[in-house]
Amino acid sequence: MTILTKILETKKQELAGLRTDFPETDYPAKPRLADLLRLAKPAGVIAEIKRSSPSKGVIRAEVDVIGQAKRYEQAGASAISVLTDESYFNGSIDDLHEVAKQVAVPVLNKDFIVDKKQIDRAKNAGATVVLLIVAALDDEKLHELFAYTEERGLEALVEVHDEEEMKRALALGAELIGINNRNLSTFEVSLENTEKLASFFTDEQLFISESGIHSPADAQRAVKTGVKGLLIGESLMRANDPGAFLDSLFRQEEAR
Repeated sequence: MTILTKILETKKQELAGLRTDFPETDYPAKPRLADLLRLAKPAGVIAEIKRSSPSKGVIRAEVDVIGQAKRYEQAGASAISVLTDESYFNGSIDDLHEVAKQVAVPVLNKDFIVDKKQIDRAKNAGATVVLLIVAALDDEKLHELFAYTEERGLEALVEVHDEEEMKRALALGAELIGINNRNLSTFEVSLENTEKLASFFTDEQLFISESGIHSPADAQRAVKTGVKGLLIGESLMRANDPGAFLDSLFRQEEAR
């Protein structure tokens, strides 16, 4: 059993008790992530709040999520990603809810979504973008959840890892396509994955390189492929000054 298979089995077991109601539903207005990425020069950053992972263990157990999110926003992040899986990533839907109340940039619910109920939960907790992982869904379920995401007024970031998954995402008509540099079966990471899939890039879609960005050099390497976004989590969570880390990426980008 792969790590992804194990996570998905847990998700299905969690659905019955999934909380979807939240005390506040009047969140600050937020622009579309796609609009911000189209304007970003040369690319925007989706900055992630991530406490731990199955491959890295604890990254940063204790974190002021509101303070972290505001530092990301002040440093110019295009969006905030909040990892909400509890069992494997030590995340919390409450983290997303608190962040969504405090920031004016798009908020991504990073989780393993297999059911409409999770999309309702994301919407009610303040997310404006949800992650749909192609490797986790068959075509029927992928199309169903993609359509429901749009019906709920959310954007979908459709994540792929290989050529076959990329073809499925393009056939779906997704505007936002994330290329995960981490293999979800082995959790090995390589920026070569973004480079390998760059041949599929079109002007209609916005491509985002996810994972493996640890330095300005990594950011530049990814941007050279033509991606319009970088999703960065671990490096920001480990940084003593996440705002300075983000700022250094923007300076490097502007110097190109």
